[in-house]
Amino acid sequence: MKKALAIGLLAALSAATARADSYPQRPITMVVPFAAGGPTDIVARIVAEPMSKALGQQVVIENVTGAGGTTGITRASQAAPDGYTIMMGHMGTHGAAPALFKGLKYDPATSFDPIGLAAGTPIVIVAKKAFPAPDLKSFVEAVKAGGTSINQAHAGVGSVSHSTGVLFDSQIGAKPTLVVYRGTGPALNDLMAGQVDFMTDQIVNVATQIAGGTIKAYAIATPERNPSLPDVPTTKEAGLPGYEVSAWNAVFAPKGLPEDVRKKLVAALDAALKDPNATKRIQELGGTVPKTGEAGPAALQKLVESEVARWTPVLRNAVEANQ
Repeated sequence: MKKALAIGLLAALSAATARADSYPQRPITMVVPFAAGGPTDIVARIVAEPMSKALGQQVVIENVTGAGGTTGITRASQAAPDGYTIMMGHMGTHGAAPALFKGLKYDPATSFDPIGLAAGTPIVIVAKKAFPAPDLKSFVEAVKAGGTSINQAHAGVGSVSHSTGVLFDSQIGAKPTLVVYRGTGPALNDLMAGQVDFMTDQIVNVATQIAGGTIKAYAIATPERNPSLPDVPTTKEAGLPGYEVSAWNAVFAPKGLPEDVRKKLVAALDAALKDPNATKRIQELGGTVPKTGEAGPAALQKLVESEVARWTPVLRNAVEANQ
């Protein structure tokens, strides 16, 4: 009996070692729960390239849209926990969603194995180029006075653009018409075309358009100005000090990932965040690269738990106030 047990333990250990040595043996799918071209997709593609190099297998982006990102995250959470399906979540899917979706089929804090934070993304209040207000105070007055004649774009209920937009509307006491898109990319396209009036969006998605003058930026919702948009005032400078909010993007895997596989994914993401080209691209778009101690699984787990606790009362109150 003892001999058989010993043989069984040795076989299990050998199998685990073989798995650690052989993973990954085929391409890895990274589910992005929004349309191509949006901020989450941009960050995913930036880190996927150096992660592929570190892993020795291609990390392939799969865009799965719908329900403010929760469709893609739900699908990815139900995949086999073998390291071949991972996902790029964010503040909306893993912070705001529980407050906005009844019957959510995953728990942000317990349904995943966190891999690590990928990027921080400040929020910018932007409008179509032709919007007449010259500054944030005038813009707020126009949005309040315009009521439902003002169109506000967002990437779906529970998305970052929706959550931060609802918070903005609640704080200024406005009730614009909300125009829903299947991703921030399509929403931004219509904003540039003048089909909608404004939105609140992550800096990585709008920095290039702001710099190019195709959309108008009124303020960035951070305590300090961003180096990529030095001429855009903070919300405090512009007269709305209570509106300070930043988003984030992070890599998760389905719950139950083998620890050796998880370590390889964590190491690959860490390598990506140290890659000079990836770092430069994130920073050029106005994003922030996580510092040591902020990017790993433990730090991400704490972030998710704190974000759910933060956004649940804020969003429920804001939604009720705007109904």
